[in-house]
Amino acid sequence: MLFVLLAGYEVRRSEVIATQGAIAIDHASLLNELQRSNIEIVIAYDHTLEGWSRALDLRDKETEGHSKRVTEMTLRLMRATRLGGAELVHARRGALLHDIGKLGVPDSILLKPGPLTEEEWVVMRRHPEYANALLSPITYLKHSIDIPYCHHEKWDGTGYPRGLKGEQIPLVARLFAVVDVWDALRYERPYRKGWSDEKVCEYIHSHAGTHFDPEVVKVFLRMEKTCKFSNLYDKVEA
Repeated sequence: MLFVLLAGYEVRRSEVIATQGAIAIDHASLLNELQRSNIEIVIAYDHTLEGWSRALDLRDKETEGHSKRVTEMTLRLMRATRLGGAELVHARRGALLHDIGKLGVPDSILLKPGPLTEEEWVVMRRHPEYANALLSPITYLKHSIDIPYCHHEKWDGTGYPRGLKGEQIPLVARLFAVVDVWDALRYERPYRKGWSDEKVCEYIHSHAGTHFDPEVVKVFLRMEKTCKFSNLYDKVEA
């Protein structure tokens, strides 16, 4: 009798173990499927951001390719300052969307073939605030807002939209600001020709401590000497 009871107990115990094992396998499969789905969603989101970025560049033909170039260069500059991991991911998204606030700027101002009036500059300077309003409700981009919102702030506090000063400005925005000005000056506009690499470097150096973080400028100019950003940009465009 005891043998029968023990045998029955072992059978039930084996059934329980088998059931638990099956459940564990199901959970693992479900977890793997969720991970794959999450990766696919992130990839789809990032492709959408790239599409938004291209649409912004296409709106202003004079700056076509700008977002792609400054994004690549910002990531290189970040790596040179030993930033990496998730910071690179968030910065890439922010750099791609750095001008998304210009969706709120009328074409008559954004596409004007010449210098803006003071009244027009008042409107143009609102675009970082528009960017913050557009992006801040999106949980997926909550860590990517620093560049769109803060890349026009200046080291001496004379920038916009909030007049942040020094290290009040997020580091990634300070890095991006140098790259953004480099690209803007190097490439031709309707009202001026593009500057040479040497002239742009002189300009950036002369504005260290006023417009730009002086330590960021040091890293940037050191990189320019060793790898020539213009060559890197040409590869990005290709």
